Amino acid sequence: MTKGKILITGGAGFIGSHVVRRFLTTGEYQVINLDKLTYAGNLENLRDIENNPDYTFVKGDICDFQFIQDLFKEHDFQGVVHLAAESHVDRSISNPMEFIQTNIVGTVSLLNAAKEAWKDIEGRKFYHVSTDEVYGSLGDEGLFTESTSYDPKSPYSASKASSDHFVRAYGNTYGLPYVISNCSNNYGPNHFPEKLIPLMIHNIKNKKPLPIYGKGENIRDWLFVEDHARAIEIIY
Repeated sequence: MTKGKILITGGAGFIGSHVVRRFLTTGEYQVINLDKLTYAGNLENLRDIENNPDYTFVKGDICDFQFIQDLFKEHDFQGVVHLAAESHVDRSISNPMEFIQTNIVGTVSLLNAAKEAWKDIEGRKFYHVSTDEVYGSLGDEGLFTESTSYDPKSPYSASKASSDHFVRAYGNTYGLPYVISNCSNNYGPNHFPEKLIPLMIHNIKNKKPLPIYGKGENIRDWLFVEDHARAIEIIY
């Protein structure tokens, strides 16, 4: 059986590492993991599968269009699962330009490369993994649906909303086959320590104060990261 070659961006990160492992366990894909290895990327997350013959790691920046274009020329990708992103709200408030560059420009770089490489070729797919934060704050109903209007409230969510719109625009304008999913907060193994649950655990273990946001009345929906990875593989 010929295995389809798939590009997973941000595969050394928290969610990405679980998605890489999930796609490899199906036995149906050759996985190219593209990651810049910023503070949130850690190859230790993938130490158990680094010698898998169907797995290849490539260090690179999705914002480097020439590099991305060359990567698409080198590999005949059947699809892209795009997870590479700056993803922390507090960091986006202190450095919004970094989020604009990675989340918007980087996504468009990948879209352009896919559009050119897949011209006149059927059966390809660009899967963009997004966030429910593009919908803003929860109202009284306590949930979002696919028909909820976009209402981003932070530089992070605005950058992700913009990248969502670009993916749809490339689908509508150029016929690029795409899928977008918007997940809630993930938790589980390899979670980066600045995120809420590992931060709370760390502070409790070290007898430090627990941060409270606003009046402490906020509600978050949590999704186990391995369930999310399984959902991505099913949707793909």
